[in-house]
Amino acid sequence: MNPGPFNVKEHVRITIFANSGAGTVYATHILSAIKLYYKRSLPFLPAFLIMITTQFLGFGWAGLFRKHLVEPGEMWWPSNLVQVSLFSALHEKEKKKKGGMTRIQFFLIVLVTSFAYYILPGYLFTMITSISWVCWLSPKSVLVNQLGSGEQGLGIGAVGIDWATISSYLGSPLASPIVATINVTVGFVVVVYVVTPICYWLNLYNAKTYPIFSSGLFMGNGSSYDVLSIIDNKFHLDRDIYAKTGPIQMSTFFAVTYGLGFATLSATMVHVLLFHGSDLWKQTRGAFKRNKKMDIHTRIMKKNYKEVPMWWFLVILVINIAVIVFISVYYNATVQLPWWGVLLACAIAVVFTPLIGVIVATTNQAPGLNVITEYVIGYIYPERPVANMCFKVYGYISMTQALTFIQDFKLGLYMKIPPRSMYMAQVLGTLVAVIVYTGTAWWLMAEIPHLCDKSLLPPDSEWTCPMDRVFFDASVIWGLVGPRRMFGDLGEYSNINWFFLLGAIAPFLVWLATKAFPAQKWISNIHFPVILGATAMMPPAMVVNFTSWCIVAFIFGHFVFKYKREWWKKYNYVLSGGLDAGTAFMTILIFLALGRKGIGLVWWGNADDSTNCSLASCPTAKGVIMNGCPVY
Repeated sequence: MNPGPFNVKEHVRITIFANSGAGTVYATHILSAIKLYYKRSLPFLPAFLIMITTQFLGFGWAGLFRKHLVEPGEMWWPSNLVQVSLFSALHEKEKKKKGGMTRIQFFLIVLVTSFAYYILPGYLFTMITSISWVCWLSPKSVLVNQLGSGEQGLGIGAVGIDWATISSYLGSPLASPIVATINVTVGFVVVVYVVTPICYWLNLYNAKTYPIFSSGLFMGNGSSYDVLSIIDNKFHLDRDIYAKTGPIQMSTFFAVTYGLGFATLSATMVHVLLFHGSDLWKQTRGAFKRNKKMDIHTRIMKKNYKEVPMWWFLVILVINIAVIVFISVYYNATVQLPWWGVLLACAIAVVFTPLIGVIVATTNQAPGLNVITEYVIGYIYPERPVANMCFKVYGYISMTQALTFIQDFKLGLYMKIPPRSMYMAQVLGTLVAVIVYTGTAWWLMAEIPHLCDKSLLPPDSEWTCPMDRVFFDASVIWGLVGPRRMFGDLGEYSNINWFFLLGAIAPFLVWLATKAFPAQKWISNIHFPVILGATAMMPPAMVVNFTSWCIVAFIFGHFVFKYKREWWKKYNYVLSGGLDAGTAFMTILIFLALGRKGIGLVWWGNADDSTNCSLASCPTAKGVIMNGCPVY
């Protein structure tokens, strides 16, 4: 125990400890997919080993790329500014100006206000999480419902007066640089309001047979696909039954999002090589030289504190890879992934971690490159859904975990935290998080009736698991059926592969434009990995999440910044931290006091979007029958 006053460095270390376990342990989706959706058994030990190795593998990649993504001043990690401002507000002594308030006073007011307010969207008046007022104009019109629904349609005019709705997928809009906000908004508008309507009303891929916005898997007649019927007793695809049942169909929006994933992959590689390639090469060559390029924070830290030795990271990396190989060999019947698949997943992570890291560190937006891992193993080792899921978490999720650690390294740099104590806080926080997440997930799957089964749960249930559902559907598409039967020569969506070329060409055109018109500085702000990857989280993210985020991001990133600059400098990031904290505290309180006991309110203010816009998910093709929908 520290006998002295609680200081900012202790506070930061506690935050780093919490940050290491605050995000979702993504491998829990493997547990839910196998046990809840595929209805198969999964022993606890391999499940726990998958969870812990997924999280700790990221430490290895983080250690390898510290020099590239932490030390350069250009890698500034915008979201860290929220926490830096909050720590400063809580710990720096500030004189109150007449008629004004200090940042700590402002933070406490925002925290209490957001805490009290969230009882409305979180429990008493949940409809305000997605106000789809366009549906009210003609509630019996399928077209109007499709246009107006913020959760199941295009969400024209839909908005959520709820911080959780606003920040849940894209992060805090108050931390987004205006350039990133513009790129995200352009990508979102083009995909949702141009590409999707054109594809739907031209009936591309029989779009009208399925909902306009859905991550579901369908039969050719529009009914839901019975995935369990095409699995044999070895947990592989039963080719004969699949041939009789017919190919899996997707909503056109879902197919387009996969195409955009392809485009984002190639755009990220080309963009980083063209705009940051020389810097990465110089940093790689100079990583072990004394006179390498460092920002002021790095120089100060190196003068005063010992660095974390590289071998600390390498030990964790080697042990993790060894354990993962052991899992793949000893529990092969369970995980399906061969030992060489582990090494291939690690190779992909090594290649793409610095590429994604450069973009996140400068724009605060992470391109969703999970598609590369799914695509590669799906082609090489098809018809094995668990192998595909495991390959994805080791190849892609370890990258995202590495970037979380690297972002915290940068926070420690800003706040002048001794690197070795940072490292220990991250390791311990990650270990605690894995234990808690695994135990909680195991308990929930045993105790919650009909967990993740939307058809058997009440409409307002918080146990519908939208992200788990998308993860499961992806495992069917890429793992069980395989990309060749979906996007290759045996599939109906082969034209989607042209998006790879689109993504590769787009950044090259921007690069040429910057060379041709060097005086036009705005051209370099066109960021195609962000534009093409803007909707990577849709689904499970909904249109209302994006419309609300874009509005708030523009208000604070442009108008407040331009016209109230001093207020923005002093309070903007503090406001974001207060909203996050208040909403989080009330969410926990609602769950503990009411959610666990199933206490809810039934009135029109708690009617969800599926009630107010009940026809938004209806097909519009002739002769397609769906419960609750008109037949054309």
